Amino acid sequence: MFKFLKQVGNYAKATVQAAHHIGQGLAVTFDHMQRRPVTVQYPYEKLIPSERFRGRIHFEFDKCISCEVCVRVCPINLPVVDWVFDPSVRKKTLNHYSIDFGVCIFCGNCVEYCPTNCLSHTEEYELSVYERHELNYDSVALGRLPYKVTEDPMVTPLRELAYLPKGAIQPRNLLPNPQRAGLRPEEILEQMGDHNAN
Repeated sequence: MFKFLKQVGNYAKATVQAAHHIGQGLAVTFDHMQRRPVTVQYPYEKLIPSERFRGRIHFEFDKCISCEVCVRVCPINLPVVDWVFDPSVRKKTLNHYSIDFGVCIFCGNCVEYCPTNCLSHTEEYELSVYERHELNYDSVALGRLPYKVTEDPMVTPLRELAYLPKGAIQPRNLLPNPQRAGLRPEEILEQMGDHNAN
């Protein structure tokens, strides 16, 4: 008899515990039911990338001096720099430059260490292709300037959380130029300059 009562007690305890866990799950569900959806309706809506976003690399052929610093600082020796030495001017002449974005890890070392600033990150992140070899961009493809999300008439640009005004969590239906919660990089530099002057 005592064994039977113990089994009933354990069953009742397990039932109460299960009901408690189900109640916790439903509380989370009901909490989310009251919130507005935050899904970005891609491709009709796109988030504006942040200032430090590392997108596709832009290459300026005329600025490159074929120093191959980008290759040396790349963790996977990715950029291919093809040059010839011109004895008449005693300089390297760049013939071809390419980066395979199927292998690139977008670390930004090549952009940071380039002595002539011929490499820069863009806002472009849509690099989907059907064939992997199409991700190997030559100097012509790298020189193409990408479009900006804010300049595309077919897309509604949405601000990321860092751009939103203090207290706002929805990127939709905002004023054109609301003051965002944090300071922009140029405002921080301006404050640092004022602080250093004092």
